[in-house]
Amino acid sequence: MTLPKQQDKRALIIIPTYNERENLPEVLRRVLAKSDDLDVLVVDDNSLDGTGDLADELARQNPRLKVLHRAGKQGLGTAYIAGFKYALENGYKYIFEMDADLSHDPDEIPRFLEAIKNAHLVIGSRYINGVNVVNWPLSRLLLSYFASLYTRLMTGMPVRDATSGYKCYRCELLENIDLYNIQTSGYGFQLEMKWRAWTAGYIIKEIPIVFVDRTVGKSKMSKAIVREAMVLVWKLGLKSIVKRFKLRRRSGWQPLD
Repeated sequence: MTLPKQQDKRALIIIPTYNERENLPEVLRRVLAKSDDLDVLVVDDNSLDGTGDLADELARQNPRLKVLHRAGKQGLGTAYIAGFKYALENGYKYIFEMDADLSHDPDEIPRFLEAIKNAHLVIGSRYINGVNVVNWPLSRLLLSYFASLYTRLMTGMPVRDATSGYKCYRCELLENIDLYNIQTSGYGFQLEMKWRAWTAGYIIKEIPIVFVDRTVGKSKMSKAIVREAMVLVWKLGLKSIVKRFKLRRRSGWQPLD
């Protein structure tokens, strides 16, 4: 798929939050300092620690900060989808996913913006140049690494870090993906979005990043999220096989006798 001509260069950084009050001021300060062309959308799921109220207070001080409040904890995937819809409705050219806990280094933003000039989706990869993860317990690291390997083997998707949540999209990719049909969260959401972009023929690029585990707050990872992702990979793997079979049938492919 070819890339369109660049027009509006505005970028929106979407940061979902749930009980991230301690991390929010620093991540916003660092992101907003990178460029005057960057806006930030905080999507808060009615945090019990007052994260949403703090985001509103900070937004009154900086017009480049927007806040979207949701009624309760509805999951990472739906938070990003709400952010995507906001970005498309407001004419942003590039749309980022970023965690609130500073595990995604804001200093990498310029590298994403450079790479997206020649891609539809840029993924910040922890595993493209070895393993670049700091402060994770070995069990969490192995889960993440082998989840990506498992996804590549099952689906054929040529992405080294299938569960990465640090990404930048071109708006036209999100415009042409049916966001209403995506209902997964956590690992599952990250996997499904990459798979949909790949199977639709969009150009995907990975750039190396260093992932540093949060030092403040609590991880949102759960056993339910892991189970959802494992089931999803099987479903995507089966869909990939069906798609390849249909393509071969349309091209006149026949097995050898």
